Amino acid sequence: MTYYLGVDAGGSKTYTLVTNADGRIIGKGHSGNGNHQLGVDRARSNITSSVDMALQAANLSREDITYAFFGLAGADRPIDYEVLRPLIKGLGFAKYGIDCDTMIALRAGTPQPFGVVLICGSGTNSAGKNRQGNFYQCGGFTYQFGDFGGGGTLAVEAFRAVIRAWDGREQPTLLTDLLLKELGYATVDDLFDDFMDHHKPVPLHVTKLLFEAAKQEDEVACRILRIQGEELGKSATAVIQRLGMQNDQFDVVLAGSVIARGEGSYIHRYIELAVQKAAPNATVVKLSVEPVVGAVWLAMEAEGRALSQQAYDNLRTVSEYEAIPTN
Repeated sequence: MTYYLGVDAGGSKTYTLVTNADGRIIGKGHSGNGNHQLGVDRARSNITSSVDMALQAANLSREDITYAFFGLAGADRPIDYEVLRPLIKGLGFAKYGIDCDTMIALRAGTPQPFGVVLICGSGTNSAGKNRQGNFYQCGGFTYQFGDFGGGGTLAVEAFRAVIRAWDGREQPTLLTDLLLKELGYATVDDLFDDFMDHHKPVPLHVTKLLFEAAKQEDEVACRILRIQGEELGKSATAVIQRLGMQNDQFDVVLAGSVIARGEGSYIHRYIELAVQKAAPNATVVKLSVEPVVGAVWLAMEAEGRALSQQAYDNLRTVSEYEAIPTN
């Protein structure tokens, strides 16, 4: 029998799927942070735990797996692979592959083995692969190294907008009442003093308030989301130009909770404008399955075989990991 294992190890969670050759899911596992940049020992433990859970559910051993593929957050530079290669080798699979988590998101979002992916979840990243197999990553290294946005930044931008409206540096915004209600404060004075005196970070869930305010046509919220869209559009353009894809037909896959699940076109329209200018034949699509599915498909393709239609069909409707059935 032929079995495949795919892993999506991110900064907050690690997912594992085990399938047969037809893409039927027979085991799944989950755990916490799998990004070695946030702690190698913790990442190793969480990846191992997720893999073991999936194998146990499938009633399989490592020796039963034909090929395993790992999409790893933080697999960005050669120095990262010096850590990750021995880490993954230590899991005990005979045949396996490693790549950045951007690549499993790309593979999950398009039926083609090439294209561009934009990730905007808690942070941002972008990457692409052209028809010739050349790869380029743009960003993913924080604000100091050129990035803007993701949920962490957007939450702070919403918080800053409320403070700036309160102290007179920004126009009034609906974000003020939304933020006070969300965080449980009576006034901005109370909010300011509590966060300042206790060095509180802005919670990630504040990001959703930007979409709530934008739906009510709040100018401040709409501007923040527009900037996010323009920045992602710049990243897409950089990848397209670096890989010489201007005249190609391919998908630009939008992944991550902010743009794959965010409401409305407050961000998307600016990405689409940039992509249309950079590569008129490209199509912007939302990732509709969990990225871990892309890891499984890459495992299936690892030895040069084309992905079967049955394996594609059996997994392309998986939209929420928690809802993935184990047959």
